[in-house]
Amino acid sequence: MATSDFALFMGQLLRKPHQVVALAPSSRFLCAEMVAEIDPAAGPVIELGAGTGNITQAILDRGVRPQDLHSIEMNPEFCDRLRARFPGLNVHQMSAGDVGSLPVETAQAVVSGLPLLSMPVALQRAILTGTFQRVRKGGTYVQFTYGPKPPVTRVVREELGLDWRVSGKIWWNMPPARVYRFFQPGAGA
Repeated sequence: MATSDFALFMGQLLRKPHQVVALAPSSRFLCAEMVAEIDPAAGPVIELGAGTGNITQAILDRGVRPQDLHSIEMNPEFCDRLRARFPGLNVHQMSAGDVGSLPVETAQAVVSGLPLLSMPVALQRAILTGTFQRVRKGGTYVQFTYGPKPPVTRVVREELGLDWRVSGKIWWNMPPARVYRFFQPGAGA
């Protein structure tokens, strides 16, 4: 991450703590695990909470074309930085809770950098319901967490019939994290 990106991140963390709740931008190790199963030939990808673009860059580095990546971000300063940094990227300044209205069909995955556990259940429900309206059969919702439990609340997991796979702990992140891949069993995951 460029020094100017880190400065922007820290400035937004201080000015808008309700929008930026991470302690630091995602490390390259966490980003690599988040995108490890992305296939550039398998269709579009939706990114939630793109921030300054660390995960965005990792998705593009996997070979996904900018026009096949749809990044959702609420913070207008982050949106401006994303548009400048990644020409051709589809940047949507909107709430992740509206992902279900995104004009994208059959995405292979939704990759989230959101602080999901700090969100109300109704917003988690909207995000996950919208996700599974936008991903193809067998598609996944990829989410990291710093805690020991799944980052999607039990009630939402049960309502949507979600199962998951979890990575090992990524120690080279601040703080250390795990990556969860949620899917609907029987949908080809």
